[in-house]
Amino acid sequence: MARQIQQGLGADLFMSADEELVLQLARTGWTRGGETGVLYALGRLALYSAPGSTLVLDPRLEGVRQQWAKVHKFAIANPEHAPYGRAARETLQSLGLWTLVEPRLVLGDNIAQATQFVVTGSAQAGITALSLVTALELRGQGQFVALPPQLHAPLRQRMVLLAKARAPAAAFYAYLQQAPVRAVLAQYGFVPPP
Repeated sequence: MARQIQQGLGADLFMSADEELVLQLARTGWTRGGETGVLYALGRLALYSAPGSTLVLDPRLEGVRQQWAKVHKFAIANPEHAPYGRAARETLQSLGLWTLVEPRLVLGDNIAQATQFVVTGSAQAGITALSLVTALELRGQGQFVALPPQLHAPLRQRMVLLAKARAPAAAFYAYLQQAPVRAVLAQYGFVPPP
């Protein structure tokens, strides 16, 4: 989306799970007054297993390690361009599981696609966004456990008004920073910014 904005996409507000994309837009003059926007949430990761899976899930992935023979494919977002994929790789590295898991990885273009691999059973388990597995659409489809945020760099999610933002977008931007909205984000696994 950041690239499309730079190519003329008529957007007013940009919200990104990759804080650096927002900062790049600000540095190159695409944001209102060169502003860098605001941090609206910190994302969280979850270990997620396919519907009907018998894998034992835990925050340190010990069950996955012990039952690795049951896992033919393990899904994450592509760490080369997806922030949740980078955090998943860091988590696996922190737990000493990267070399075990890497040969069986299936990479989604984004976190939603990686999650879909698990939902459909194309992968027996994976690391995804806590916000996705707590959403109404996925409740009851598979199992999940939240992963400790200390295992990876913070998933800093930032938003910014773009240079030609109109008044309704500015009002929505202000609304997204209010306490009731932050409370809703917290219900779906996001951590309010400090």
